[in-house]
Amino acid sequence: MIMVDVPSGEPWQGALVTRTGMSLLVDGDAPAFGVERPAGAAPYVLTCDHASRQIPRRLGSLGLSEEDLGRHIAWDLGVAAVARALSARLDAFLILQGYSRLCIDANRPPGTPQSILPWSDGTAIPGNQGLSPVEAAIRERELFRPYHDRIGAELDRRQLAGSTPVLVSLHSFTPALGGRPRPWHVGVLYNRDARLGRLLLGLLRGEVGLVVGDNEPYAVSDETDYTIGVHGERRGLPHVELELRQDLIADEAGSAEWAERLARLLARAHELLFPGPVLG
Repeated sequence: MIMVDVPSGEPWQGALVTRTGMSLLVDGDAPAFGVERPAGAAPYVLTCDHASRQIPRRLGSLGLSEEDLGRHIAWDLGVAAVARALSARLDAFLILQGYSRLCIDANRPPGTPQSILPWSDGTAIPGNQGLSPVEAAIRERELFRPYHDRIGAELDRRQLAGSTPVLVSLHSFTPALGGRPRPWHVGVLYNRDARLGRLLLGLLRGEVGLVVGDNEPYAVSDETDYTIGVHGERRGLPHVELELRQDLIADEAGSAEWAERLARLLARAHELLFPGPVLG
């Protein structure tokens, strides 16, 4: 191991960087992912790529303040609570990434410019600047790959059992960005396969008072997204990415409201996609 040479007083002073073959995660660190309801009977596989703001201890704070680590640059605020409540309502498998998107983004192809950001929304990320290929590869190996390997294993298990899993990737977005308000309450995101996305778009737009984005405020692409493309499109499975506005899920009441709504509409969408009995 080598010590990072940083000016005295930096929040991440003394953070450790590892060489090839050495571990990033140490005793006392959380696992790279968490799973809830591993035997869930519902056909859905729920993913939460940006569930956590946690940083491995060997990376210190990446040079960021506690305030910055609480911002949207580090995680998708509120979405983990919705995901857990939705998993409970549906009895659905849920996997949550265990570490901040600032360490390595679980929804960006590794090696691309957006995978490990040196800057995010105007904020410098000192611990990501000047990162060597070896250091990036270690983060991919220990944080990114275990999460996606577990998703793949779950989909494999269900498909080998003869069922058709439905992938739902859950995210949240800020009410404003760059000084511009975002009017959508929820965004429905998809790329080449719009089967589930179009169904949910129509169902959500049938709810009173909702402003629903069609590939807004983001759109799925091969360059900017990983989970949907790799685990949904490549397998030919029904899938959708849902973006919830963070101010609407900032408390327990908001999380519960959205979990109830999504559980109801996902069940209806599945009935429309697969008329007949629901298979686990």
